[in-house]
Amino acid sequence: MANRTCVAAVILAAGESRRMGHPKALILQHGVPALQHLIDRLQDPRFVARRVVLGSHADEIRKQVRDDPRNFLVNSTWEQGQLSSLQIAIRSLDEAENGEDGILVWPVDHFLVTGVTIGALIQSFLSSEKLIVVPKFHDRRGHPVIFAKKLYPELLAAPIEVGARAVVRANANEILEVPTEEEAVVLNFNNPETLKRAIGADADK
Repeated sequence: MANRTCVAAVILAAGESRRMGHPKALILQHGVPALQHLIDRLQDPRFVARRVVLGSHADEIRKQVRDDPRNFLVNSTWEQGQLSSLQIAIRSLDEAENGEDGILVWPVDHFLVTGVTIGALIQSFLSSEKLIVVPKFHDRRGHPVIFAKKLYPELLAAPIEVGARAVVRANANEILEVPTEEEAVVLNFNNPETLKRAIGADADK
């Protein structure tokens, strides 16, 4: 049995959302910005730290989302992709010495993932010795993903152009898949049409 007790979390919300036409972090569901939904689902006491990495539209997003200001980080090189944001968060966590056993990495695209799935991922990670925990919808792996702290050096050294996938591939035998019936773990909203099909009337302009 793994001697794990807690995790940190990072929400990746630095992208430009060019094809969507407006920041994904500010997509409204039931009148609440997508990013706020993610933040609100990270209240589990097993989370000892939270980081929200912004980039493009950072000022606009900050005005519409509630959280401790100390949790926000801004990635000035957000154009390099999600891994650059994750690396900023990991460095911030290392400096803070929160004592976490790993980090849950949650792209804002997957804001429809529920707290039930998040709880299942955390429990699976804490009770396992695997280094990577991923949700799996039918035959597809999705997000968010939990990486053990032991993998921080590999994530910091991974090629920017490949992203965290390089670490996943290098540790293929260390992956625990957590089955879920939530299709949200594999949905990636890159345009308004995809979003409308997924949540219909729940999406407000």
